[in-house]
Amino acid sequence: MTWRSLLYVPVNQRRFVENAPTVGADAIQLDLEDSIAPSEKDEARRLLPEAVDRLAAAGADVVVRINRPWRLAVRDLEVAVRPGVCALALPKVPGAEHVAACAEIVAELEVEAGLAPGSVRFIVMIETAAALFRAREIAAADPRVLALVLGTEDFATDVGIAPDPDLLTGPNQTVVIAARAAGVLPFGLVGTVAEYGDEAAFGDLVARSRRLGYVGASAIHPRQVPLLNAGFAPTPDEFEQASLLVAAYRDAHARGVGAIEFEGRMVDEPVARRARALLSQFSRYRDPGSSGLP
Repeated sequence: MTWRSLLYVPVNQRRFVENAPTVGADAIQLDLEDSIAPSEKDEARRLLPEAVDRLAAAGADVVVRINRPWRLAVRDLEVAVRPGVCALALPKVPGAEHVAACAEIVAELEVEAGLAPGSVRFIVMIETAAALFRAREIAAADPRVLALVLGTEDFATDVGIAPDPDLLTGPNQTVVIAARAAGVLPFGLVGTVAEYGDEAAFGDLVARSRRLGYVGASAIHPRQVPLLNAGFAPTPDEFEQASLLVAAYRDAHARGVGAIEFEGRMVDEPVARRARALLSQFSRYRDPGSSGLP
């Protein structure tokens, strides 16, 4: 499963929920956390089931971002684990034990909701300096973990820096490597998602994030969705080159040759593996403007 774009939608904004399926995001991320005022949390939970049903009926992949601390998180989980929800985004994860505790609660709720065990996945969010040093164990905490994210705004605030890509290169690399070491997906941007007014600058940020190793990211505004979809999907030329490389390498292996020259460069197993991964992971996104679901 790979999502290039996950559009945040405040669950208490009915118009936004109704319009969300038309935007073209690969997943809709219904928010119970930062975009919901404390006084509106109970109302947001009341509205969540209807929003999930509406979006699922429209064919959307639905993610729900819950709250922390525990008194809020448990109440969120009790309404969010339901048919139509693919994954939960767990914010401000302090360590692997938090993920394990959420997984235990979700397992009970899946039974009550008649869901298959393990059907609700986790997107785990690192948003503090302390959590960054536990990134690998957080990513590997439970089989439900689908993706690891660096929450740049909260992380930068905790560290005492601006969410500038140059200042966040090291933490972002750590998150990408930790995710890959744990066999989960790295989601995120190397800078802030909040600045959506300059589309060219945001497009450059997406391109830089993909080069660093990220495969998708969240959007806070519909205008960001096509930029994420295009930026995180390989271009037609990249697809063609990868397809030709894989075919040439496969033919060479059939002849007992372990490394080949392909268009002026040497290709061995690591290079071929990257090309195969590109074709496998993004095959449904051959059209960078498409909104096909993973």
